[in-house]
Amino acid sequence: MTYAADALYEEVAYVAYHLHWDLDTLLDLEHPLRRRFVAEVGAINQRINAGG
Repeated sequence: MTYAADALYEEVAYVAYHLHWDLDTLLDLEHPLRRRFVAEVGAINQRINAGG
């Protein structure tokens, strides 16, 4: 099973933008771990945007 290229680019861009990780590091992550970082960054952004 392959992961859709558009979704992969979106995940990598999101984490790279927020955590400043390089492309090779992000592509070396297993999909579930990369998705976890996406979720965690999203949760942090929600807390910041909510003022807490």
